Amino acid sequence: MFEIINPHIERGRIRHALFDFDGTLSLIREGWQGVMIPMMVERLRQTPTDESDAALTAVVTEFVTRLTGKQTIYQMMQLAEEVTKRGGVAEDPLAYKRQYLDRLWERIAHRVAGLKAGRLDPDEMMVPGGRAMLDALKARGVACYLASGTDEAYVLDEAAALGLTDYFAAGGIYGAQDDYLRFSKKLLIERIIREHGLHGPEFVAFGDGFVEIEDTKRVGGIAVGVASDEVNRTGVDAWKRTRLIEAGADLIIPDFRETAGLAAYLFKE
Repeated sequence: MFEIINPHIERGRIRHALFDFDGTLSLIREGWQGVMIPMMVERLRQTPTDESDAALTAVVTEFVTRLTGKQTIYQMMQLAEEVTKRGGVAEDPLAYKRQYLDRLWERIAHRVAGLKAGRLDPDEMMVPGGRAMLDALKARGVACYLASGTDEAYVLDEAAALGLTDYFAAGGIYGAQDDYLRFSKKLLIERIIREHGLHGPEFVAFGDGFVEIEDTKRVGGIAVGVASDEVNRTGVDAWKRTRLIEAGADLIIPDFRETAGLAAYLFKE
């Protein structure tokens, strides 16, 4: 089942596709917000501010969600700015990022280990139907790419644990770098368009974040918003849906369970 937001897209011409990773294909990092937001509130609580925990949580939640889809370092840069604004002494954003990743790893290490040991079914750690969608695109000769705001080493490792590596073009998996200016989804999308001489509707992106949707529409591509409920693995996340539509999504899907119908629509079959 999918919701058509923009019925005027030019269908049937897709040659290249970009996927976000966390929340779009992978559920390994489900719950990351519940790690990042409390950590940031703790850091702000250490400043001279007299704001309540509820007020600080609201501030942090706003910028964490607004920056979702960008490299993690941008959220940490905003944290440093908020600490300074409240009269605290900010740490280097990279230090904040490492603290967050250490905490997140405590939450997800058993998932990665379980996948690698064969104790967990990879499809149980994916947005439903994701593998079928990749198969459908591959069968139609579409070149696929993976781009994430998560550090590239983790993306490569987790994509391999899910058995997804071979779906993507050689060297087609991208993630964040410590030198954050070297990579962004915007730069990658522009490069794919340029190097392959694509025209807008020949490119499609699938993502659950504001960034990849907005960047895709900027180049005239087709943007499929994945409003996935990462906890229940079914139905639409209403907050994601609203944000994705605001970003310019042409279609909204809860997951990829209806791959056949979605592919037939996108390829005008």
